[in-house]
Amino acid sequence: MEAEGAAGSPRPGTGPSASPARFYVCRCFYTDNIFLEDFRLHVRSTEPDLGPILRSKGCKTEEQFKKVQAKIDEEVQRRKLLSHSSLDRMAIISTYYKPLNPGVYVLQKSFLAPEFCEIVAYCQSEDADFEGLLDRVHSLPAERVYSIPVFTEEFCNQLIGELENFEQSDMPKGRPNTMNHYGVLLNELGFDESFITSLREDYLQPITSLLYPDCGGQSLDSHKVFAVKYAVNQDRDLSFHYDNAEVTLNVSLGKDFSEGNLYFGDMRQVPVSESECVEIEHRVSHGLLHRGQHCHGALPISSGERWNLIIWMRSSQVRNELCPMCDRKPELVEAVGFGDGFTSELSEIGQQAVSVCTLN
Repeated sequence: MEAEGAAGSPRPGTGPSASPARFYVCRCFYTDNIFLEDFRLHVRSTEPDLGPILRSKGCKTEEQFKKVQAKIDEEVQRRKLLSHSSLDRMAIISTYYKPLNPGVYVLQKSFLAPEFCEIVAYCQSEDADFEGLLDRVHSLPAERVYSIPVFTEEFCNQLIGELENFEQSDMPKGRPNTMNHYGVLLNELGFDESFITSLREDYLQPITSLLYPDCGGQSLDSHKVFAVKYAVNQDRDLSFHYDNAEVTLNVSLGKDFSEGNLYFGDMRQVPVSESECVEIEHRVSHGLLHRGQHCHGALPISSGERWNLIIWMRSSQVRNELCPMCDRKPELVEAVGFGDGFTSELSEIGQQAVSVCTLN
């Protein structure tokens, strides 16, 4: 149940007009879905009485309550500064970071698995339909979750090498979200315009248009992309959650590791207590496509390290009607880059976008 407001940069010249759309976040980003790691719990900073909720999770003393409140306040402040902090990091990285392999920053067809290119070519053909696509992708036991080959293993290794080179550098680093403490925001590293935007528009949207037409698969116009790292002494697993996205692609980049399968429950509208989970093996170089609101998690790895590439794809056409994080008409707040995928058309029908500086 994660949201992050500074995510990516629109590519000039795309969309219905020559000027790229301006993107926003919803005001709820600064109050809702704050993850308390110690309790594996998402809370709202404006919750009138967190006491009963926290007590049910084992928070008993006044001192514990104060520490929890301090963490909530710290996270709210971090989110308010997120856009400016991200811009500052990007400026430093673009000036001082020396890539290990500059070639991986520009999408090339040779990076892509031949089977993936064949699937895309089919989706772009005149006779493409849903049933024909199902013959070409691997349907998994979880409802509407599909596995597809995406990259070559050679490229996966090259990308991991670049990510590790950046991780070991003294460059400033932003965490992917409040649930992933280790990993890389790929827009800050410079992958957005030359790699991810092309991957989303030219390769993934033909597929999502057939698989997910009912949840924005035909109108994905922004994204957030990050790599997450799992290791025994770092993040070993990922709690049950849903994504701030209409469609998610999760690619296993690999490295040596054992266990750590993914598991899927129901859509987020189904109470967790009623959700039945299905465990799914994630193959290296393959991606799992699923609806962003489909609750899922990652089981602990037992040895080694694992890198995953996560692409949250968003449709402003869908989310402008209803924010997927607060289930309300979004209240627009200015953001940099792709923000959380809301566009300014709301302000044209009477909603006023506000600056983060005006938030209470």
